Amino acid sequence: MLYSWFSSISSLEIFKFISFRSCLAAFTAFLISIFFGQWFIKKLRALKIGEDTSKTDSEELKRMHFDKKSTPTMGGIVVIVAILVSTLFWCDIYNGYVLLLLFTLIWFGALGFIDDYIKLTQKNSAGLSDVSKLLFQSALGLILGLILYFHFNKFTWGTQLVIPFIKGFKLDIGPFYILTVAFFIVGMSNAVNLTDGLDGLAIGCSIIAGIAFAVIAYVSGRADFSSYLQIPHVPGSGELSVFCAALVGGGLGFLWYNSFPAQVFMGDTGSLTLGGILGLASIIVKQEVLMIIVGGIFIAEAVSVLLQKLFYKLTKRRIFRCAPLHHHFQFKGWHETKITHRFWIVAAMLAIFSLVLL
Repeated sequence: MLYSWFSSISSLEIFKFISFRSCLAAFTAFLISIFFGQWFIKKLRALKIGEDTSKTDSEELKRMHFDKKSTPTMGGIVVIVAILVSTLFWCDIYNGYVLLLLFTLIWFGALGFIDDYIKLTQKNSAGLSDVSKLLFQSALGLILGLILYFHFNKFTWGTQLVIPFIKGFKLDIGPFYILTVAFFIVGMSNAVNLTDGLDGLAIGCSIIAGIAFAVIAYVSGRADFSSYLQIPHVPGSGELSVFCAALVGGGLGFLWYNSFPAQVFMGDTGSLTLGGILGLASIIVKQEVLMIIVGGIFIAEAVSVLLQKLFYKLTKRRIFRCAPLHHHFQFKGWHETKITHRFWIVAAMLAIFSLVLL
């Protein structure tokens, strides 16, 4: 909205620069997250909307997280509002990729909200069933897959998968691209959701991934940079830098309240949404495979759960003391903040390494 107005004034050419608007988007989202977050937390406390830490099979986890009982949850609404408002202010909202991201933001936000609402209002409920969540996630993934499949067919790189560091080889998967997009959206959404188990962990890693993809989107949107780096040039994808900057700003504002000891939790409202939009952003800029490196912490958390379940079914024994992976280190005696900070460090190094691979 503001972008359209400012860009129509010839003397304000600076607002046409993506880098400038990205900075404005980050600051706007940060301020919204800080001020709206403070009010929202007070509201959640007044309504007694708090986390029930007893909904776990592990007695050890119940003991470890006893102090977190009744901490306000559904704080992901703060991040969603910050991203949404900032994007509407500083993005070109007529850009098709931005519209897809906003659609995904609202879809996953609504799904997470319903899941959290059921958990909070129904005693001993774990929220929506895994099948229900998977169906709603897959439905969105297939919709996005179909849209991008027909849209990307207009370009020479079409439905190719870009392999980082191997410039001469691109795997064209044709119609299977639709299922790949759906699988990737669902996978990333659930991976971030599984990571959200310690104060500041998921939002911190999401901020780092957001910074990385703000840079990647900017490079992909410029014909000169993308040609020099021999990566697909995706016209219009530069606007994703503004969106990712809004995610970073909104995430930093939320981290102010979510850092140890957390005053509020994201809930599925935030974690499912962040995973979904990060996954979609990587797909739009044709760096799906690179996202596996950028989001290495998320992937490791998800894989640890899958391995734990599979190994236990086959042998009745466990690989990790507890899954997801961050709980394994808790059970080993690491303090929560040490786990979070070290995971952030690994996430930052993976993000830097992914930019090197460009």
